[in-house]
Amino acid sequence: MCGIVGYIGKKQAAPILLDGLSKLEYRGYDSAGLAVRDGEKDPVVVKAKGRLKDLSDKTAEGTTVFGCCGIGHTRWATHGEPSENNAHPHVSDGMNVVGVHNGIIENYQELKAKMIRKGYSFYSDTDTEVAIKTVDYYYRKYGVGPIDALAKTMVRVRGSYALAVMFKDYPGEIFVARKDSPMIIGLGEDETYVASDVPAILKYTRKVYYIGNLEMARLSAGQVTFYNLDGDTVEKPLTEITWDAEAAEKGGYEHFMMKEIHEQPKAILDTINSVVRFADGTASDGRTVAGKASIDLSSVGLTDEEIRKFRQIHIVACGSAYHVGIAAQYVIEDLAGVPVRVELGSEFRYRTLLLDPDDLVVIISQSGETADSLAALRESKEKGVRTLAIVNVVGSSIAREADYVFYTMAGPEIAVATTKAYSAQLVSCYILGIQFGLVRGTLSQEKADRLIQELSTLPGKIARILEDKERLQWFASKLSPAHDIFFLGRGLDYAICMEGSLKMKEISYVHSEAYAGGELKHGTISLIEEGTPVIGVLTQKDLIEKTISNMVEVGSRGAYLMGLTTNGNFSIEDQADFTYYIPRTDEHFTPSLAVVPLQLLGYYVACARGLDVDKPRNLAKSVTVE
Repeated sequence: MCGIVGYIGKKQAAPILLDGLSKLEYRGYDSAGLAVRDGEKDPVVVKAKGRLKDLSDKTAEGTTVFGCCGIGHTRWATHGEPSENNAHPHVSDGMNVVGVHNGIIENYQELKAKMIRKGYSFYSDTDTEVAIKTVDYYYRKYGVGPIDALAKTMVRVRGSYALAVMFKDYPGEIFVARKDSPMIIGLGEDETYVASDVPAILKYTRKVYYIGNLEMARLSAGQVTFYNLDGDTVEKPLTEITWDAEAAEKGGYEHFMMKEIHEQPKAILDTINSVVRFADGTASDGRTVAGKASIDLSSVGLTDEEIRKFRQIHIVACGSAYHVGIAAQYVIEDLAGVPVRVELGSEFRYRTLLLDPDDLVVIISQSGETADSLAALRESKEKGVRTLAIVNVVGSSIAREADYVFYTMAGPEIAVATTKAYSAQLVSCYILGIQFGLVRGTLSQEKADRLIQELSTLPGKIARILEDKERLQWFASKLSPAHDIFFLGRGLDYAICMEGSLKMKEISYVHSEAYAGGELKHGTISLIEEGTPVIGVLTQKDLIEKTISNMVEVGSRGAYLMGLTTNGNFSIEDQADFTYYIPRTDEHFTPSLAVVPLQLLGYYVACARGLDVDKPRNLAKSVTVE
């Protein structure tokens, strides 16, 4: 949520800030602003409600705002309505301190009351203005430097924040502080950048620092110094970003989401290859083929001895990552024989946690910064339970704090609705299920080998689905006028339905729900009326007949039916108005194939309704506040 960009160097800052913010639009926002200093002059602050284009137009693409040091921000409203008044940056009296902030200050009302008693007045409804004026208070009251003022503020503020601040007395410098909200610092030749995420600065530098939790930094042109909460300097490794800027561009596709749907074969293959070692063999005709394969989790940090000890697995996640967990529960329990419990990150902490020291808590998050999931990880560690992170962002908070880390290889994902990150997470969980089963003796080596070989066929099978997407586009045109769409499935098919339903609602704004087929008669069937679209997912052979019965039930009440099944299940056509077939695979892995048509359906329905697919209303890519 929200985006921060900062720049110090020899170039005009405003165009760079606007360009960087445009790369962070996927994070969600409803207003934007920037503050730029020209030498020792007071900063020029410009804000605009609405899209970033409004701010760009207001400043002639940044060319009318002079100065080589500045900060910019896109705001997603939490405290106070979207407005220019509430947009960042916020300033203290006399522009002594100017700053932007991501996150939420939980005790802002308490701090605001104190600041009012100290003579401060407030022009906005935001918690950010309170934070900036609190920094100003400690800076002026104690006569300390910016780092000490930030440190004093940090120990009095409760909540999450990434702060970027400019002080009147320190031209050409930016000071930053972080707790829980993401922030990176980029280093160029005589230039320094700060941003919420890598895509904002990748055009300018590949060298970045990851500022740690409860740390601060002092930035000048080409230089960065880090500090802990005590004000002591901290050494940081400089990280080289390996993926290129083109990976964060549309590459000829109309939307990032469609580009990322098509990148799923590569994301899956790269994730498999990161931990699976294939020994090449020779076929009878002389061709080189993939031979015996083995899973190597040394990069994750998990040993066979540790895998044998785990008594139970708790998967904690939010949104699509939670749906990955639901699918993983079926797969891991079946393959490895270890009990799995799936928890919503937002609910994990709010019940009595019956965790055992021999349990494993698995945190799944694309960004590695999801606030609820991060809090769940920390609570688990406090209770002495081992934690495994499945994340896509190297150096993210969850990755740094977990005991073990399984990095998915999805590359940058820009569209708010996740696709390739979801698919990479699914494959990671399959791999864990296979290795856990092999080590714990519930899978034979022969069966594990067959499963690994089948995993390697998934990218090609997804590519075949993508070649047939026009049929789904045609069917989506039939769904676009719908007010409600329901998804039905059982077992793993139900897990697929949950993700398909989320894709539909989050980008097309059509009310959509996923139901376990057996729950139809417990109230759900009352929602079916003439013409209501119902999508049945039928990939588990032992459950197909039962789901067909559910489709017959809703069809007899006027539902318009789609069946999503595997090749060969032609009897579905007797009940469905439209049937879509996916290639056959091991039934444990059907979620990876069945989800792709559902992603495409959501995309095409949204396009048919004329919506902004990549930036759906009210949503943000990275949910960094509770």
